Amino acid sequence: MSGRFLSIGECMVELSQAGDSLLRKGFAGDTLNTAWYARACLTKDWRVDYFTALGDEAMSDEMAAFFDKNNIGTQFVRRIRGKAPGLYMISLRDGERSFSYWRDSSAARQLADDPDQLRNAIEASDIIYFSGITLAILSADAAAGLLAEVRRAKAAGKLVAFDPNIRPRLWSSYEAMHATITEGARSSVMVMPSFDDEAMHFGDASVEDTIHRYKSLGAKSVIVKNGAAGALVDCDGKSATIPAVPVEKPVDTTSAGDSFNGAFLARYVETKDASEAARFAAGIAARVICEHGALIAWDKLGLPAA
Repeated sequence: MSGRFLSIGECMVELSQAGDSLLRKGFAGDTLNTAWYARACLTKDWRVDYFTALGDEAMSDEMAAFFDKNNIGTQFVRRIRGKAPGLYMISLRDGERSFSYWRDSSAARQLADDPDQLRNAIEASDIIYFSGITLAILSADAAAGLLAEVRRAKAAGKLVAFDPNIRPRLWSSYEAMHATITEGARSSVMVMPSFDDEAMHFGDASVEDTIHRYKSLGAKSVIVKNGAAGALVDCDGKSATIPAVPVEKPVDTTSAGDSFNGAFLARYVETKDASEAARFAAGIAARVICEHGALIAWDKLGLPAA
């Protein structure tokens, strides 16, 4: 099977812990992380593209070269004069992370400002992936335009996947956050939330409540990530609880959910078996949290040799 996977969002410069008070520079961001792990897990017949906006300075050039080097397509990357990527730093304590951000003038805030390019990219793709963070960094008009395009893709039978990835600090108000994330889910075929976010910000009392709420909005499939409790999969008319893969001592949980999403989508489009895809994705996520940083080398994922 072959196709085209399009991930839409913001890639940032990442500073992560490297020991002895040193920091390691990398590139990451929730939707780029998912594209990275989808690329690792998909067959070579699949193309993986990243839709974002970069600036016209050296760091943007380096980021675009990083995409190219790792077979993540840059055909739909906009370059904006006078702009630069955002930056964030990870602070770790006992494997749990906190973040400091510098992203207010990030070029990616304008990623959806060219509606023709956005439509062309989505029309050229078979899987379209975006997140609540993608929506949060855009202007209200640009977010509405993106949602209109993914609704068109959903109506055309494409697999539109959405992770609400709720980050209140990025939103102007709770009301705007709730309304826009709800529209993101309504515009998608598959919603891939994390239960702790949904419980905290939407008041869901159980994983089943999260599934019911998103399916009532029109999502055909809901895959709820629930940390050490595993994942609850409601897909293709079937429901199953998939256990997490135990990890004795996590090193860095930065990309646990993003890697799960990328691995799940990669395996699901090949097998059409959501439970098997979730088991596979749980194994990938377990390996990812045993390493520092959001993007770990593909040879550490335990994948069969190509």
